[in-house]
Amino acid sequence: MLKPIEEKINPKVDNDFFCTDNLKSNLKGRSVRGGAATVGAQGIKFFLQTGTTLALARLLVPEDFGLIGMVTVIINFVQLFKDLGLSTATIQKQQINQEQVSTLFWINLAVSFVITAIVILLSPVIAWFYQEQRLRAITCVLGTIFVFGGLTVQHQALLKRQMHFGSLAKVEIASVFFSVIVALSAASLGLGYWSLVLMQLAQASANAIGVWIACSWRPGLPTKANDIASLLAFGGNVIGYRIANYFSRNLDNILLGQYWGAQQLGLYAMAYKLLLLPVEQINAPITSVALPALSRLQNEPSNYKNYYHKALLLITSVGMPLVAFMFVAIDKIVLITLGEKWLDAVPIFQYLMPAAFIGTFNVVGGWVLISLNRANRLFKLGVATSIVNIIIFLVSIRWGAIGVAAAYGFSRIIIVFPVLKYTYRGTFLSLKELFTTLYRPMLASIGSMLISIVINQYFISNLNAFLGLMINFVLYTIFYLLIWIILPDGKSTLKDLWTTTKLIAYKK
Repeated sequence: MLKPIEEKINPKVDNDFFCTDNLKSNLKGRSVRGGAATVGAQGIKFFLQTGTTLALARLLVPEDFGLIGMVTVIINFVQLFKDLGLSTATIQKQQINQEQVSTLFWINLAVSFVITAIVILLSPVIAWFYQEQRLRAITCVLGTIFVFGGLTVQHQALLKRQMHFGSLAKVEIASVFFSVIVALSAASLGLGYWSLVLMQLAQASANAIGVWIACSWRPGLPTKANDIASLLAFGGNVIGYRIANYFSRNLDNILLGQYWGAQQLGLYAMAYKLLLLPVEQINAPITSVALPALSRLQNEPSNYKNYYHKALLLITSVGMPLVAFMFVAIDKIVLITLGEKWLDAVPIFQYLMPAAFIGTFNVVGGWVLISLNRANRLFKLGVATSIVNIIIFLVSIRWGAIGVAAAYGFSRIIIVFPVLKYTYRGTFLSLKELFTTLYRPMLASIGSMLISIVINQYFISNLNAFLGLMINFVLYTIFYLLIWIILPDGKSTLKDLWTTTKLIAYKK
């Protein structure tokens, strides 16, 4: 039998990366194992990077980190444009072909070269702004990282589209490990701040090589492929949302630094970092798995809703109790990990807690708008919430870090459900079903938190921080599970969650 003409012209076409019908037969198992691989990889990366930072802190001086930090502000902003949202478009699209992905690849690569050129051209300006000429060379070298990103955007998207999260996890861990070796070796040789530059360059290049090995797809020549305009429009809306969100979520830091100085900003930034730690470790990897899975189910309302609510229950059953427990024990956590000089960050964290608690589930709104091809609504929502955030920060800055934290934290309670109502409008999802999924982990987390606060106040307040933290954790876990069991259908729901986690051990 003759092969299609396309395969004769381009023997590197691999249609297995485009068709997703094979995923639906075991979507749940693939999702659970993919989530486990992604969470596991993120955990390993976290420990590797944390350990490396501590080691480099002994080999380098604070000035070395400061130089890289000056450039990182610019790099992080430019990174918003690195893929133009086209990787998300490749993952979300129900039907896609070789010509379309190849064209997107060359667009991404061209954009990466343009971004690199812009960063290099900006290097003298950055050096002038900070009055530090060493930043010119640092900026030029770090700018080349975008080229490696452009080479891998579509390959990573295809691996996610096919839910090959195990392969992605292996590549990520290997690239981080390689960068750690490079950084520690360079620092030991006395290269100073260049060891931090080389670490980022090593990770980007190793990741690019690993992804090309893991993904056998190779791009063809760019063409005027059908439906490219809609893919670019989708990506443009995603990028627009990221930009609006980036500016609104960094304005609090800018204002605090400008009006209140480094001390207040440092406390606020540390509290915010601690606040996001448990949420990011759960939401980010689960989102990377849920998006391609939900995109495959966009034309199957019943299966979509079933998957969506199970994923929602999974992230909130873990995330909500973690955030609530940290609210109870944050003083002990800060004292043990950071020391007494950071205790002023405790009330800031507690005021931010409602934002983190809601953050355990408001991420699912993005799942809906992207997977159901409503990126234009995502952009509008991003602009609207950014305007609200900006107003909140401008009004609350007069009360310092605590004022900003309190205003932002409690405002999330007010806006979260109107935002989700707008998100669900015109879809087959509803707020009633959302409440049905959320009420068990929400009541169990808040109930356990209130009980733990009373126990802290009257029974274990005089214990040392470490022992008190251990007792808090054990008692909180017991109360959390007990409340789950007491609630209607709580025991059977917990059993279903446990059954889901056991799928990790099996392969199709």
